[in-house]
Amino acid sequence: MTSLLETPVPAAADALTLRRGAARVLLANWTGGSTVPSRGLYPHQWSWDSAFIAIGLRHLSVRRAQRELETLLGAQWADGRVPHIVFSPAVPLNAYFPSPDFWRSSRSGAAAGAPAGTETSGIVQPPVHALAAWLVHCADPEASRRRGFLPRVYGRLAAWHDYLTGPRDLGGGGLAAMVHPWEPGMDNSPCWDGPLERVEPAAPGTYHRADLDHGQPAERPTDLDYGRYVRLATDYRDSGYADAGTDHAFAVEDPCVNALLIVSEHALARIAAETGADPGPHEERAARLTGALVERLWSPAAGMFLSRDLVGGHLIAERSVAGIIPLIVPGLPDAVVEALTATTTGDAFRLGRLPMAPSYDVTGPAFDPSRYWRGPAWFNTNWLLERGLRQYGRTAAADRLRTSMLAAAQASDFAEYVDPFTEQGRGTRDFGWTAALTLDLLAAGRSDEDPARPDGPSNGARA
Repeated sequence: MTSLLETPVPAAADALTLRRGAARVLLANWTGGSTVPSRGLYPHQWSWDSAFIAIGLRHLSVRRAQRELETLLGAQWADGRVPHIVFSPAVPLNAYFPSPDFWRSSRSGAAAGAPAGTETSGIVQPPVHALAAWLVHCADPEASRRRGFLPRVYGRLAAWHDYLTGPRDLGGGGLAAMVHPWEPGMDNSPCWDGPLERVEPAAPGTYHRADLDHGQPAERPTDLDYGRYVRLATDYRDSGYADAGTDHAFAVEDPCVNALLIVSEHALARIAAETGADPGPHEERAARLTGALVERLWSPAAGMFLSRDLVGGHLIAERSVAGIIPLIVPGLPDAVVEALTATTTGDAFRLGRLPMAPSYDVTGPAFDPSRYWRGPAWFNTNWLLERGLRQYGRTAAADRLRTSMLAAAQASDFAEYVDPFTEQGRGTRDFGWTAALTLDLLAAGRSDEDPARPDGPSNGARA
């Protein structure tokens, strides 16, 4: 595995400007216990945003990075789920939709163990959290041990993974299923167009899209798609947020979600060992998940992983960046790695010809370089690809991607996402995970913290 100490870094002045700019964003978005993705468009705490933000915050303040994750996990439900939004009571209800009075988590989610004193959404997002916790620990192991950080979060993270591999194994094949397009994180992906055709949208007059108060309509989901999102969320809420025994109109196994679960399970093994627990069950589960990922979602014909529609009973042909992100999973078969690398640099994603990988196949019929998750390049998905490429020895490609991401972050004012051809900023600016992951890319030695390395971190953390 190649050390990032060998990676070219920006000129000192540019790196300092980037670091100061990224720090400014994170400081401005800090609320006292967590970081909002953006002050206008996303004024609450989001689940996988906070995980990525913690990864970057550790380079500014380990204590604040720990607090980011602790605040999120403090809103965990008794059944183990980590909700995708933790609502701030200081934010007016009309500032974001769906708001807490829509989700009604403390009432509708009571049977599933929703917290009584904190309002949240009832759905989830990809499980980056154990990976984030391990990386935060590695930033200052001694400070982490003094505060008992890992012992405090280990049980909650284990329960989170138990939820995903238990009640959320809706397909019975060992993988976690998602029951709403917002759950895989790539909300508006063309992968969901087919499954969403089964869903009757909520009537437009029954809700107000607060996102259009802050974002351009051409860059956001259509009203038709949004109506279907609202319908699915309403039905899930009205079921008491039940998983098993519920007739889900939307249920998919997503390769990015499950790849992140595998990497986080490896991280959980390292956390277990650090806290004196047995890492074996976590490594065994990571191996089972890896086997299930390849068996259920790998498509040799496509040269990438595809999402599985559990309702329709088939793989979804649409090619999104979620299907190449499993490069972050250690121990994939050599043939799979070779095919994934070829697909990443091929005509669909053009990494190396384009500065950053787009979120959807640029030759696909639904490609749109500006609309949310239907083509723009995102910083979190490319950060994951950079790690995956480096893990499998594609050092030159990882170096180029890292350089392109840093340039795009600076040129776009830390935009939420960018046009994959021009790198022009799209969505909101001063976006939390863009700033955070910029800080991480600027840091040296990140490969030493890889939770899949048998020798563990090199900065003093116990195995």
